[in-house]
Amino acid sequence: MDSLHTYLDDLQIIMEGLHLSPIDFFLQAGPVGKAVVLLLLAASVWCWVVIIEGIIGAMRLSAALKSWRVGRASRRLAPLLAEGQDAVSRHIPSEGVGEARQRIVEAMNRRARRIIAGLQGGLSNLAVISSVSPFIGLFGTVWGIMSSFTAIAAAKDTSLAVVAPGIAEALATTAVGLAAAIPASIGYTRLGSAFSAGAQELGGLIEERAVDFVAVPRAQAPASAPQQLKAKQAA
Repeated sequence: MDSLHTYLDDLQIIMEGLHLSPIDFFLQAGPVGKAVVLLLLAASVWCWVVIIEGIIGAMRLSAALKSWRVGRASRRLAPLLAEGQDAVSRHIPSEGVGEARQRIVEAMNRRARRIIAGLQGGLSNLAVISSVSPFIGLFGTVWGIMSSFTAIAAAKDTSLAVVAPGIAEALATTAVGLAAAIPASIGYTRLGSAFSAGAQELGGLIEERAVDFVAVPRAQAPASAPQQLKAKQAA
């Protein structure tokens, strides 16, 4: 019973002196723990900057596709149409209609990939943050546990008053690591899906426009020699 009362008294003292605010956790942490927390906070800020940039890019792509669907010119997709017109103006001898359409589609798709890559910004960095942040937090966790064992060895005491600070530091770094990784993972998945859907829709519109590019010259082309001969015979 005496040992139980002693344990409860130590626990009460620890809970009275322990502050659970993130600032107190950071101030009570060691140099390594502070470095880990600062690194994870920088990764979290970077994560949200990339997410906001990706959201803006996805909205711009959606607006440009909507304008194209209703027949309005889009400044953001103007280089894409210019690339298609440039491909139409290049005449290759003995090139069939299907080959010309494929060449135009490939030229416009190359430009489309560059446009989408510019709108995505640093989206791939979210994958890096979501995969690396938990391991950085795990490093802080391991370091905090090591600090706890070092404190036990130095004090030759296994009471909670000795163990609690290191464990608290370990749990704090784990929480910060998850706080950086979870939004990055969600943002990468959702924004990646949005840009993938936009790229597929843009590919369909490119196919339609390539058919228009090929059909116009064919409709305006002069009749071939056999067709002219048949027309003279009919006359």
